[in-house]
Amino acid sequence: MAATQSKIAPRPLFRDPIFDGAADPVIVWNRSEKLWLMFYTNRRANVPDLEGVEWVHGTPLGIAQSSDGGATWNYRGTAQLGYGEGDYSYWAPDIVFHEGTYHMFLTFVPGMHTDWSGTRDIVHLTSSDLLGWQFQSVLDLSSDRVIDAGVLQLSDGTWRLWYNNETDRKSIYYADSPDLHEWRDKGKVESVSERPGEGPKVFFWKNSYWMIVDHWDGLGVYRSEDAHHWMAQAQPILREGGQGQDDGTRGHHADVIVSDDRVYIFYFTHPGRRGINADKDATEQRRSSIQVVELQYENGVISADRDALTFIDLKPPSE
Repeated sequence: MAATQSKIAPRPLFRDPIFDGAADPVIVWNRSEKLWLMFYTNRRANVPDLEGVEWVHGTPLGIAQSSDGGATWNYRGTAQLGYGEGDYSYWAPDIVFHEGTYHMFLTFVPGMHTDWSGTRDIVHLTSSDLLGWQFQSVLDLSSDRVIDAGVLQLSDGTWRLWYNNETDRKSIYYADSPDLHEWRDKGKVESVSERPGEGPKVFFWKNSYWMIVDHWDGLGVYRSEDAHHWMAQAQPILREGGQGQDDGTRGHHADVIVSDDRVYIFYFTHPGRRGINADKDATEQRRSSIQVVELQYENGVISADRDALTFIDLKPPSE
């Protein structure tokens, strides 16, 4: 039964009021302000006269905030990162907190592009308050086309970063670090890379590691006892559209929050990509919305009923 202080999350959970292209969310607790922040790729879905995929370039990071445990989100502005010159894009951040510092691992794309050309790096920035950021390094990874960092501290205290190597069939690769600063690339995650995918997100729940990967046909689910050897779940989640507003299409690139053994997945949809107009390239097909649903676990299988009411009250993480 839902806790009495929980609220029902609306559908959609959030739409960006500037560009209407919120995607790739990451949720983080702001310890000084005592509220939740959502950082997201701010695709320029409603900007007219952009050629090709220029609308997913030149993108800032949007920020929304919630003071009621993740049920209500209000637009706050864009992240001031101070990194990059000329034209560039910020994509798909991940943020972790460790020993008084927030660490952001961000996909950075220099230049403006009308197609999927160009290079991509994952850069490391740090902050004491989630508002002012300092550049630390460009990670030395497997290629010059790497995106979508997902970072987790393992049980031995070290850190692992999973990402998408676009030069290898968009396979999932990983790197390890003792301290979030020095990284050593370890290559492909073979047991996850039978299918191309992006946006790897790893979390620990029910005495196992779980990885969620966007295969563009629902979100693949993988389970591991050691964060190294992974077993694919037979059925993906969020493949079939729901009945809620803006939730009638498959889910994409997600973040996962574990809160008092309840687990919530924040994902985005392209609501206009359905029916006879699904393949058009206009504002309605470009725009995206953030949604949330609680994950369920039974007999070793994770599921997500996107038509069930989602009662949410995210608890602040322990220090």
